[in-house]
Amino acid sequence: MLTDTDTSDIDATVESTASLAVTLAWAAGAVVAAYVLATVVSVVVRMLGRRNPLLRDLSVHVRRPMRAVLVVVALWLAVRFSAHTGEPWYPVVSHALVIMTIVALAWLVGAMVFVVEDRVLDRYSTDRVDDRHARRVRTQVTLLRRITVAVLVVCAIAAVLLTFPGARTAGASLLASAGLVSIVAGLAAQSTLANTFAGMQIAFTDAIRVDDVVVLDGEFGRIEEITLTYVVVHVWDDRRLILPCTYFTTTPFENWTRRAADLLGTVEIDLDFRVPFERLRAELDRLLEETSLWDRRTGVLQVTDATDGHVRVRALVSARDAPTLWDLRCYVREGLVDWLQREAPDALPRTRLEGPAADALAEIEGEPGPEAEPETEAGPETAAGERGTTTAPRRGRGAAAAPALVPERAPVRDRSLPAPVRSSVRAASPADPTILLGTVEPAPADATRVLSPEEAERVRRHGAEASALFSGSAAAEARAERFHGPGREAIEEREQTAERNLGHTGEIPAGELRRPRGVAPDSGEGGPTRGPGEADGDGDG
Repeated sequence: MLTDTDTSDIDATVESTASLAVTLAWAAGAVVAAYVLATVVSVVVRMLGRRNPLLRDLSVHVRRPMRAVLVVVALWLAVRFSAHTGEPWYPVVSHALVIMTIVALAWLVGAMVFVVEDRVLDRYSTDRVDDRHARRVRTQVTLLRRITVAVLVVCAIAAVLLTFPGARTAGASLLASAGLVSIVAGLAAQSTLANTFAGMQIAFTDAIRVDDVVVLDGEFGRIEEITLTYVVVHVWDDRRLILPCTYFTTTPFENWTRRAADLLGTVEIDLDFRVPFERLRAELDRLLEETSLWDRRTGVLQVTDATDGHVRVRALVSARDAPTLWDLRCYVREGLVDWLQREAPDALPRTRLEGPAADALAEIEGEPGPEAEPETEAGPETAAGERGTTTAPRRGRGAAAAPALVPERAPVRDRSLPAPVRSSVRAASPADPTILLGTVEPAPADATRVLSPEEAERVRRHGAEASALFSGSAAAEARAERFHGPGREAIEEREQTAERNLGHTGEIPAGELRRPRGVAPDSGEGGPTRGPGEADGDGDG
């Protein structure tokens, strides 16, 4: 026989089972309704997206996270309004649904942010050569995407942990204490946080952007990629430098395309004092007129030094960008050296000696010095008496060279007589034996052909152009395109921003900034701007 207690337990079990069945029915209906609603919303957005690319992308990329959010929210509402809070399974299911809602919402927000960022990247595409303004936007959007992912993940994890009472208590105590643990954590994450904030500073202060041409510790390269913690620099010889973002916020570096891409470069040559400056200047003008590397802004020849027995001639030339300037400097240097060898060999650097040093050098070379007395030629008897041999007269003083005469017995010198004075005349060496090889056929008439002046000039010009690193071939042009810089549009934007900022501060009137830009300073004292692969140094000879 059942007691009242057993009857109440059975009634509670039946009631709990009925409540669970009702809750499951409500949950199933909510899931179906949410799925249908998500499908309808997706179809409507897809229809509206035929004319709007943003809505079209939303319908494609946000469909799954939207369904997940609607289903989880529908389940949570169904459980909340259909089940009794006193059910034993209610707290666990409710807590799980809250966590699922947080995760689904983070997924939905991330998908929507990614769609917007993708649309911005597609709008500022870098496929076109002239549209380089997009480099800055792409850099900032890429960093924003990484920051968004990090923030969403951290916020989602924090929200999930805060749903547990124990985690809330631990977090409150940790924030309230702010003692040794927080200090240790801050010191441990100092490097990572510094790089992260430096990356954000680089992205939003526009110190550098993708495709900027920079010089870092003597390395010439371009900015290839900017991330949240490091920057990739593409060096001119296809090496890659991986530098932390803090490098660009703490170390000075050169940005050759910060305000303009056009540059000035120098070619320095040390020459003799007899160099014909006017003819050399005319040759420089001719070289510049014949090449397309010159942008016709600057082309002058200057004498920057005249000490230490030579004059230093500097050719100052200009080009539209750094790769073109490098090829132009190599072309001008080769052309001037070639002209000096052909037309002005007296202008090549040389060393002059006078006084005792010149006399010593003349004796070493076998020529009498300016104050030396002419030597008398030793006769057969003197030579035989002093060396035991007789020598032939010097070349050019007789019709033919006399053969060497060797006496039968060497004479014995009397020790009471003074020592003989040694003559500079040396004994003739025996002639080498001659071997007949037979008849040699004459060379064909067309084996060697003398080039005309026009052909020789064409060969010289072709050799100068063929040695170019950034021009003259498809590969060189592609290499030059990579090191061209961010483009004129981006540079103009930077110029306007700088003028606007300076105009607001009142330091420099905005109108005074319209001047020839991009003048690269010389390295050292009067030295040239270094190009790719050029070693450090003051000169450019």
